[in-house]
Amino acid sequence: MLSAETRDSILEALEVARPSAVLAVLQQLLAEHLQATEVHLLMANYQLTALHPIHDQDNSAELSTTPAGIAFVSQRPVIHEVQGHAVEVNLPMSTRGDRMGVLQLSLPQRPDQTELNELTRLAQTVALSLRASSRQTDALERSGRTQRLTLAAELQWQLLPGRGCRAPEYDIAGHLEPAYHVHADAFDWSQDDDHLTLTLIDGSNGGRVHALLSTLTLTALRNARRAGLSIADQALLADQAVYAHHQGDQCVSALLFRIALSTGLADVVLAGSPRMLILRQGQVYEPRLTEQVPMGMFEGTDYVEQQLALAHGDRVVMVSDGVHGARSANSDRFGDIRLADLVSATADGSAERVVRRIVDVLYEHRGDDDLDDDAVVLCLDWTGPGSPMVVAGATPVELHTWATKLRAVTSR
Repeated sequence: MLSAETRDSILEALEVARPSAVLAVLQQLLAEHLQATEVHLLMANYQLTALHPIHDQDNSAELSTTPAGIAFVSQRPVIHEVQGHAVEVNLPMSTRGDRMGVLQLSLPQRPDQTELNELTRLAQTVALSLRASSRQTDALERSGRTQRLTLAAELQWQLLPGRGCRAPEYDIAGHLEPAYHVHADAFDWSQDDDHLTLTLIDGSNGGRVHALLSTLTLTALRNARRAGLSIADQALLADQAVYAHHQGDQCVSALLFRIALSTGLADVVLAGSPRMLILRQGQVYEPRLTEQVPMGMFEGTDYVEQQLALAHGDRVVMVSDGVHGARSANSDRFGDIRLADLVSATADGSAERVVRRIVDVLYEHRGDDDLDDDAVVLCLDWTGPGSPMVVAGATPVELHTWATKLRAVTSR
């Protein structure tokens, strides 16, 4: 059905096509080689709740109910029999764990497993081409939006590395909510040599000036990281950058987490309000991290790294204060009980599903009201080597005990 030579010829055609003409090129080539009667590129929206076709915002596919949505969430091909003789094939498009959307084809007959494997590889090829084109056209960005972004949100979304990242040692998913009027929160990740670094920025709630502040902070952190500095020195240089511009009037909280891929040993710097939870063998842990001052609060702050050891199979959940500090109508904090319950209850789900589930339940906690603050959720599933050492000296605790401890921390 689809030979390697055909797939290569499609890739070559995509490489020379205008960025805005990728869909038209695909439709022509797949009609020629696969007799596809319909070809759609469905891109995930910013909220990760629906898929929108490029150039056709009116035909969306809900993630929870449609074959295309199921293919995106599960990251597996989904075949849907339709009326007549056509077969709808939904193929997830992703690059290194960053989920982009779904390639949807209408074919004259159902593909066998070998053909389906080839089509899946084709979808990955298309995803790579789309990723390369995304810097040269706004079509992909527009397809993920259902309304205009605020300027602050535009700044923040340009900072983010993607929706996910995957390697043999880890699987990462991240999300920023709300999508269209965020203020200052962000996240980042990077793998360099034998280390993976994750960063969560927890900025003040308050519009464009704070979006510029978090842009400055994350850029300073990246600059220090790319110079090969430790996370303590990364925090130090970001602290100096923020203080130099604002003289202590503005500050930014952050959580920096650097893991050695060969051992699972990690260095952590907690500067301010973010929180980290670890699920290990069905138990939720609260790492005993010293909360150091936010970056930019004082001149010349020195930051100290703390160490913890990941075990194979650990799940690490990092959240901003817009998650753990969100209050219900009864003034109950989301981080007191519900967050711990969710981390435990979603143990069998993928990192992507955990992130989306936390955001969904956060809105339920708020009574479906708008969020008072930005909410960032990062989930890391660690599949690399580990150590039998306990998490930052902590011992397993029952969820109600953990919740009591977190309530005391978050009420400070």
